[in-house]
Amino acid sequence: MKAFTSGLAAAVGLVATACGQEVVEPPETVVQRNRMVTEQIERRGVTDSRVLAAMRKVPRQEFMPVDIRDTAYDDRAIGIGYGQTISQPYVVAFMTQSLGLKPEHRVLEIGTGSGYQTAILAELVKEVYTIEIVEALGKSSAATLARLRYENVQARTGDGFRGWPEAAPFDAIIVTCAPDAVPQPLVDQLAEGGSMIIPVGPRGEPQNLVLLKKSGGKVEQRKTLPVTFVPMTGEAGK
Repeated sequence: MKAFTSGLAAAVGLVATACGQEVVEPPETVVQRNRMVTEQIERRGVTDSRVLAAMRKVPRQEFMPVDIRDTAYDDRAIGIGYGQTISQPYVVAFMTQSLGLKPEHRVLEIGTGSGYQTAILAELVKEVYTIEIVEALGKSSAATLARLRYENVQARTGDGFRGWPEAAPFDAIIVTCAPDAVPQPLVDQLAEGGSMIIPVGPRGEPQNLVLLKKSGGKVEQRKTLPVTFVPMTGEAGK
């Protein structure tokens, strides 16, 4: 992120750079984003410096409908239409940190939603493959990611239950909708040494974020946070 001190940019505010695309922002928006990271994320125990830097960099409001952008840095999940939400900032940061991402990693995301989580991932890894089942939302999030020049993102519309087999294996998988149980096709597409984070729980009942790690051909899993995500639809809901 950089500040311009002369000309039109100085009059308008600051400029956030998201993967090459400069987004003009008023100074108060940058203050809100920094406060979000400090008060909502760091104070709750997220310590990964790369994750924190990405959360400070990506202009969250750009991934939300214009009429609700003033809520972009609230400490909660927010509806974005089509029965979907943009996750609470802390949950985005927690899930991202849990995967232990490295710059050379390839990541699969199930549930593109607004594209915000996708952008955070794209700031941290080599490639992101993302799938959204709601066609209209998939188109709008893909357009936002393209506008912000996230050129390391491959997006498609469809049912994410069976993943993206032709691009597998993946170093990490992140799921932002809740099935009743972890889909086996996603486990199969996780690389050796890889990690997956996914909310799991029957529809209408409490969910937990489950962290899976594949090592030596075995998969270990443990519950982390209690959460509330929209249910995984498509094949998972049958």
